[in-house]
Amino acid sequence: MSSLRFRWATALLSAVLLSALTACGGSKDSGGNVTLTYRLWDDQQKVGYEKVMAAFEKTNPSIHVKIELLPYDQYWTKMTADAVAGTAPDVFWMQTTQFPEFATKGVLADLSGLKLDTSQYQPNVVQSYTYKNKLYGVPKDFGIVGLLYNKDLFEKAGVTMPDKLTWAPDGSGTLLQIARKLTVDDKGRHPGDAGFDANTVKQYGFASWNHYQTQWMNWVVSNGGKILDQPFGKYVFNDAASVAALQFGVDLVNKYHVSPPAAQTNPPSDKINEMFKRGQVAMFPANNALLPFVGPGATFKIGIASMPAGPAGRAVNINGLSEAVYAKSPHKTEAMKLAGFLGSAQAQKIMADDGYIFPALNGLSQGYIDYWKNKGLDVSPYLEESKGTTFNLPITPGFTAFENKLNQTFNDMYLGKLTPQQAADHAVADGNALVK
Repeated sequence: MSSLRFRWATALLSAVLLSALTACGGSKDSGGNVTLTYRLWDDQQKVGYEKVMAAFEKTNPSIHVKIELLPYDQYWTKMTADAVAGTAPDVFWMQTTQFPEFATKGVLADLSGLKLDTSQYQPNVVQSYTYKNKLYGVPKDFGIVGLLYNKDLFEKAGVTMPDKLTWAPDGSGTLLQIARKLTVDDKGRHPGDAGFDANTVKQYGFASWNHYQTQWMNWVVSNGGKILDQPFGKYVFNDAASVAALQFGVDLVNKYHVSPPAAQTNPPSDKINEMFKRGQVAMFPANNALLPFVGPGATFKIGIASMPAGPAGRAVNINGLSEAVYAKSPHKTEAMKLAGFLGSAQAQKIMADDGYIFPALNGLSQGYIDYWKNKGLDVSPYLEESKGTTFNLPITPGFTAFENKLNQTFNDMYLGKLTPQQAADHAVADGNALVK
């Protein structure tokens, strides 16, 4: 996604230049009424936020909120340009991997004045938006990786999803066993059967592909490796445990043939999503945020299970968003008031009960579970996972510039052009060169 590549060094020339520009996120009329601009990228959640903003305006009649929707592939380019021009929206969505770039450049307001009790929010999300011991984003929600599976294919194969899937770098564990039973070539043969043809597979048991959030980062941490040595630190996923985990993800494709060839799934795209929806893949690691795009219209019953546990146990990625306030908003008092409301139980319950999010505020997830239960999906495994070992996406400067190169390098790894050790060494060196 080239539109996400920033050049902050040249864009934000100096704090003096930025402060000299006039911020115009919101406006104020002659009667003293203020209009705040609130920016997001999800058209489905926009509907929920219309309810939220109506509730806010009801108790704050002098403040009107204008919701501004931008597609994700335009969002960060526009945010960067607006930060440079001093015209950023008053309140806006912030994402984990983008946070260091904005926080270190003084774009985000310190939210200490809100006096939020951060112990009441999902800890990963709080950590994701903390810089130098100060909070710069009101925890909004959390997304977590789980395992979607095709119940119809399981039933047809006579396979039951176990209570706990397991894996190990040597191929032992229940995940690979089940994936083999659910992988079928055009003659009905499975991997390991005499005559099995990996070139004519019509149904794959598992989706292993180059997607860091739902795939290889989970393998790494579940095998005892780490992505970063610490928040705002260096990449370290080229150690022995991490490389063995990367090898397992590649082996599912190239050695065991239970996952589609990388040529069919690279570069990271929605190709694998479509394969799952067509019934060509039986098990599919996915963030719960994908449910609105996978669940409706499915021609088969979808089950949800926890991610497989590796030698170091189960470890899954949590990626939560936050509500950020523009540091130079001309209506900062009103913007802070809105941000505080968005972190409240009233606001987050609206979004949870309508099935949009797992709320970052503790104790409100039942509404989200009930919503999807009424749609025929049991999302409780996602919630249970969130109570176990979890980790964040990389929170360190330079990831936005590193991401494209990382994906290119790991595409070559999945295609067999680089060994996992070579790919990890190259990627860690490239990433660390951008960490300031």
